[in-house]
Amino acid sequence: MTIVQIAILAIVALILGRLSKGRELALLAVSAFVVFWLQPDEPFVTLRFWMPVATLAIATLAWALTSAPEARGWKQNWPAAAVLIGIILLMDLNRYFKLEQVYITGAPLLPLTLGGLAGIFAFALLLLHWQKANRFWMVAVFIGIIATFIFLKTPSLIKMVSDFAANRRGQDASTGIVSLSWLGFSYLAFRLMHTIRDRQTGRLPTLTLGEYVNYVIFFPSFTAGPIDRAERFIKELRAPLPLANEDWIDAGTRFFVGLFKKFVLADLLAVISLNDLLVSQVKTAGWMWVFLYAYAFRIYLDFSGYTDIAIGMGRLMGIRLPENFASPYLKPNLTQFWNSWHMTLTQWFRSYFFNPLTRTLRSGERPWPVWLIILVAQVSTMVLIGLWHGVTAGFALWGLWHGLGLFIQNRWSEFARTRMPAWTQSRGGQIALNAINIFLTFNFVALGWLFFNLSTPAIAWQAMLKLFGLI
Repeated sequence: MTIVQIAILAIVALILGRLSKGRELALLAVSAFVVFWLQPDEPFVTLRFWMPVATLAIATLAWALTSAPEARGWKQNWPAAAVLIGIILLMDLNRYFKLEQVYITGAPLLPLTLGGLAGIFAFALLLLHWQKANRFWMVAVFIGIIATFIFLKTPSLIKMVSDFAANRRGQDASTGIVSLSWLGFSYLAFRLMHTIRDRQTGRLPTLTLGEYVNYVIFFPSFTAGPIDRAERFIKELRAPLPLANEDWIDAGTRFFVGLFKKFVLADLLAVISLNDLLVSQVKTAGWMWVFLYAYAFRIYLDFSGYTDIAIGMGRLMGIRLPENFASPYLKPNLTQFWNSWHMTLTQWFRSYFFNPLTRTLRSGERPWPVWLIILVAQVSTMVLIGLWHGVTAGFALWGLWHGLGLFIQNRWSEFARTRMPAWTQSRGGQIALNAINIFLTFNFVALGWLFFNLSTPAIAWQAMLKLFGLI
């Protein structure tokens, strides 16, 4: 998002927060419009229309799949359905209005769009009535979301499909696309999987169509998080938090601090942040550390800045989004770092992967040793978090780096708890040990960014050697 787009959305959030009637539908209309407005340009212009349509369609079908019987009435859901259909038709008809400063679409035609809407509507009705088959469809949709996620995050798969399509059309495969930017799909997928899983376990609250889609595509947090939970979000959607004097100050402070982090500090650090070109050009270890630290602070300020902006805008509408960062670079160990870095993501993986996995490994007829359970659970969880950013060797190695680091830190903590020398029990010793741990943890995290940021493991390894003066 540009600073102009953010400013416009902040004004809209302020207006929505003042509405006493029709607030839910107005928020739904704005969020649906933003899905189209912020969708990046694609090599095929039609994708800029159909990807947002797919987002709204998936959200609608997921509601039909997970909704409680008492929430399926036509009377309570037709206004939300009308809003979603209206936004999609408006975006299609913009090919005639040509409001390019807001949104531009090319090839989609009204008959094709109406046919697509009819198909979505018919499938939603079938899901609402096929309750006995819902378990199958929940599993199928869950797997489908994961498969789509893997496809979008794997450049080689996209290139292969693009080349195949180009060859079928008789075009040069070298002109094919190598990446697709489906706006917000990473966060969309997690919200959908959360609701499907909670529906299976009976924890999902009763949600109407408007409430469910508002949760999934809530515009302040749709593109960059945080990942809210439906049961928490819906309470404040139905009963917005009041904005007293101090609340205005809090919302405004978070918003403007986020802007400063992202568009001043992070963008300045981007000029000297470590990248592939710098790795090949820098000759001294000292400058390599400067550029690495610049990237470490840049990614934190960029990401936490967007989170502050989202929290500030949400607060203007009476919705307090969850915190996502809590001074992560000041934590004395990796466990505390990951409890304060992208917290909603780690909490999601802890709830839906790490905890179920550890329970499974402990409950077998021949339970695994504790240390092996910890190793497998932490490494697999962190590798998955890495692959969530992209299915590449670099992201996998970044996850492995942190998984092994967490395991080593866990084992060291168990060892040191009973064997640390007496001086560490004194106040001065604890302060010194805490400072050393913060320094070591920050540098471990910073080194891990090599795998995350650089394009190949080979370049990351070259940078690692240069950092320690080995080449």
